[in-house]
Amino acid sequence: MNEPGYSYSPTGSASSVLASESARVFMQRVYWWMSLGLALTGGIAFAVASSQELTALVMPHYYKLVVVELVVVFAFVFMQSKVSGPVAAGMFLLFAALNGLTLSAIFLVYELGSIGSAFVITAGMFGAMSVYGTVTKKDLSGWGSFLMMGLIGIIIAGVVNIFLQSDFLGFVKSCAGVVIFAGLTAYDTQKLRTHHANSGFSSAMSLSITGALMLYLDFINLFLHILRLLGRRR
Repeated sequence: MNEPGYSYSPTGSASSVLASESARVFMQRVYWWMSLGLALTGGIAFAVASSQELTALVMPHYYKLVVVELVVVFAFVFMQSKVSGPVAAGMFLLFAALNGLTLSAIFLVYELGSIGSAFVITAGMFGAMSVYGTVTKKDLSGWGSFLMMGLIGIIIAGVVNIFLQSDFLGFVKSCAGVVIFAGLTAYDTQKLRTHHANSGFSSAMSLSITGALMLYLDFINLFLHILRLLGRRR
């Protein structure tokens, strides 16, 4: 019999509430860091494109910056379990800043209105797919192999099109890219929540940064493919 003034709550129910709250706080941190990275990237890209001096300084070294950018992101992926939270945050923000330098080129190619429209569409699609990955009861782990095959396919198509310069192949690649990265958004969102649970609901900063990088890359790639499909060139 319960004591007067006290209510009984099953342990399982209490654990479920705590797990749900922990997942909410974790994903909130992930989205915060992702948003910070996007803001840094967008701010730097716009600042460079708005200054003839900065554009003249950055564009001659475009491909070198791309290589440095890849080195930073691969180093982060391989070292993520070994570095502290602040180091992980620094590497993520460095990558976002470098990405801002290279993405400044889109302001030279596309009209500003097109870039804004593509960003709004991307934000809406990303948000919808991330919500789906959060609320669906369906296990999305089976999507992994299909999405990875699709990702490899669009990378190969991109390399081939460097030589072919085919508008049709570019169009098909962009359409496939939108589908692949929209799917990856839902897949990665669910994967992050599962990984957080499997880690014992860890609150480690490095885990949040890793999640932020995953979703940041999904957003950026989704945005670029939508921009290539809908953007008006200068």
